[in-house]
Amino acid sequence: MHTSSDVLVIGGGIIGLAVAWRTAQRGLSVTVLDPDPGHGANQVAAGMLAPVTELQYGEEPLLRLGIASNARYADFVAELTEASGGLDTGYRRCGTLAVALDADDRAELREVHAFQQRLGLATEWLNGRECRRLEPMLAPDVRGGTLVADDHQVDGRRLGTALLAACRRAGVTLHPSRAASVLTAHGQAVGGLAEDGTRLTSAQTVLAAGSWSGELPGLPPEAQLPLRPVKGQVLRLRMTNLQGGPLPMPFLSRNVRAVVRGCHIYVVPREDGELVVGATSEEQGFDTTVTAGGVYELLRDAHELLPGITELPLVETGAGLRPGTPDNAPLLGPTALPGLVAATGHYRNGVLLTPVTGDAIAELLATGSLPPEAAPFTPARFADAETPAPLELSQ
Repeated sequence: MHTSSDVLVIGGGIIGLAVAWRTAQRGLSVTVLDPDPGHGANQVAAGMLAPVTELQYGEEPLLRLGIASNARYADFVAELTEASGGLDTGYRRCGTLAVALDADDRAELREVHAFQQRLGLATEWLNGRECRRLEPMLAPDVRGGTLVADDHQVDGRRLGTALLAACRRAGVTLHPSRAASVLTAHGQAVGGLAEDGTRLTSAQTVLAAGSWSGELPGLPPEAQLPLRPVKGQVLRLRMTNLQGGPLPMPFLSRNVRAVVRGCHIYVVPREDGELVVGATSEEQGFDTTVTAGGVYELLRDAHELLPGITELPLVETGAGLRPGTPDNAPLLGPTALPGLVAATGHYRNGVLLTPVTGDAIAELLATGSLPPEAAPFTPARFADAETPAPLELSQ
C-alpha cells in the first residue's frame, strides 16, 4: 500500500500533533504516522508551564524560547478549543511557588532568585510565613520561597485530546501504525515506512517521535540525533477526603515545587480535583516500569512538603520517557538529511514548548525559513562539536 502527502509527521504526541495542525492550517496536506496519536509522554506529564522556575544556569536561550511559548499559550488554547469543537485543555493561570525546606535549600533558592532577577524575570521572594499564607497546607518548616506569577499549567492529557480533534477537523490524515523506518532516495528523506507495510511518501518529513526519534532505522549516520530517554514516574491523587467528599478547605491552589534531600519534586493541582505529583529522573533506557521505590520516594518527599497529602486517595501511578539531549534543549529544524526536519528532544519542556514548536516547524515547512526564536536549536549545533556532558537534571 502507498500513500502520499506534502508532509509526513512521524510521531503523534502533542508536539507532532501541534506541528500537523499548524501545518494543515497553512494549506499543506499532512499525514501523522503513530499507532495511538494523542497518547505520548503527555499522558504522564504534569503540564507545568514554568520557564522561570525550570531555569537552570547556562540555559538562558532555552529560557527565552520557553517564555516566548508561554506568552502564546492563552491565545493558543483559545484557538485550539474552537478548532477542536469546544474541548477544554485545562489551562490555568495559577502561578508557581518554589519553596525551600531547610537552610541549605533556602540559600540555594536565594541564589536562583538573584539569578532570575539579574535576567529581568518577574519573581517575588517570600519568607516562610508568607509562603504558608498562600498555601496553608505547606509544612511548618518551609523557610522561604519564590512566587512566579506567570508560570502556569495545562492538562497534558486534555491538550492531546484537543490537538487530535483539531487535526481531524483540519483534514490531517492519521495513519494508525508505528514507523518502521525513514524512507530515503537520492540522498534525501522521502517519507516513512509503517510497520503495517504502508509506504507513506512526502515532500517533507518531520521526526517528532520523542525519545524514539534517535532509534528510528533508515537515517544515515550524519543525521542521527543525540537523544536519550529519561524516565519519570508520577502519581495522581484526588483532593478529596477518604470517603470521596470535598475537603473543608482547598488543599492546594497553585503549582508548588521544592528540593527535598537533593531531589526535585513538584505538585500540580487541577481544577477538577486531581493532584499530580512528580517526577523522578532515571537513566534507565526505555524502561517505563512503575517501581515501588519510585512511588515511595515521591510520597515521602511530597509528605515532607505537604504533610496532609498522605490523607488523599492515590488513584494512579505512571511512568513516561522524556527525550533528553546533551544540552537539555530541543532539536528544531532541518537535519543533515535533506527533506527531514526535527521536532523532538524537548526533555522536561514538551508541554511548555508545544505552541512555539508547532508554529516554528509549520513556518519552516511552508516557507523554508525557521523563525529566529527557534534558530539556536537546530540539530546542526551538535554536528561539529564534541558532545557536551548532560546538565544536571532538575526533575
